[in-house]
Amino acid sequence: MNPERLPADLALVPASLRAYADQLRTDNPWRGTPVPGARRIILLGMGSSGFAASLAAAHLQAAGVDAVAALASSTILPAAGPDAVVLAISATGSSPETLAAAGRYVDRAPVIAVTNTAGSPLTELAAVTVDLSAGVEVSGVACRSYRHTLALLLALLVRRERTATLIADAAERAAESTEDLLDRMAQWAPRAGELLLGRDGTAVVAPAARLASAAQSALMLRESPRRLAIAAETGEWSHIEVYLTKSTDYRMLLLTGSPWQPALLRWCAERGSTVVAVGEELNDVSMVIRHRHDDDQWARLLCEVLVAEVVAAEAFSSQ
Repeated sequence: MNPERLPADLALVPASLRAYADQLRTDNPWRGTPVPGARRIILLGMGSSGFAASLAAAHLQAAGVDAVAALASSTILPAAGPDAVVLAISATGSSPETLAAAGRYVDRAPVIAVTNTAGSPLTELAAVTVDLSAGVEVSGVACRSYRHTLALLLALLVRRERTATLIADAAERAAESTEDLLDRMAQWAPRAGELLLGRDGTAVVAPAARLASAAQSALMLRESPRRLAIAAETGEWSHIEVYLTKSTDYRMLLLTGSPWQPALLRWCAERGSTVVAVGEELNDVSMVIRHRHDDDQWARLLCEVLVAEVVAAEAFSSQ
């Protein structure tokens, strides 16, 4: 890993998203794979790939698709019945857990490698490969590949939507959102880092529909500057995290939009917790960060992790 090169990778995010949007518009990435005829979709991954897989599976389930995500390291993997297909997701194509899990399905269902690395061990094991087309990430941090993975998996929703360009359009808007945040970085990033990076770590909280954003954001804070960070869902926060607001220097990056947000904000205000909110004007918080298209759930999914990525990059450079 080369976290000092993360800013260079982040600078390429808008162009990468635009190029991927064009690709999604002109060619269905799942055409020619067993996915269109599958009755069940099993998604496997670790880390960033696992976050994207879990969120995509939840949205597919809500759309009526029989989809299930599992950590590739699990010893209790989902059953593969008739007409199932397995998506083994690894940007590097070399995650040992994903390789092992995919290998368990090879003789039971078609395995599709979803990867950013041609000729990797995963592509050799799989029957079909779908390329993430995110380019080389010189930092070794999954930033563009995470976004492309999420967009690719959410494109599976297209068959349940009226427009085949749903996710492509979201990627285009996310590119504009990312440019907006990067252009104004000097106005928000130093203050956000000062507020979020306390002695007791950082909580990143998001609605269930965008929970992968919280998980990926927390990972960025752990991976680059090696800071303590955890992720939580907004409603669940009141059941598992609220207790720490009473006994720690509690710092939260809140990715807004949950109906359960008022209870969280009430607890944080009463206990003097530090909250940086992204995507919505709120009272009684320490800071609000807005960006273009922050009223669009799909665009937010592909953009909002940039806040934590930038804070992480700046924290690493100041160490």
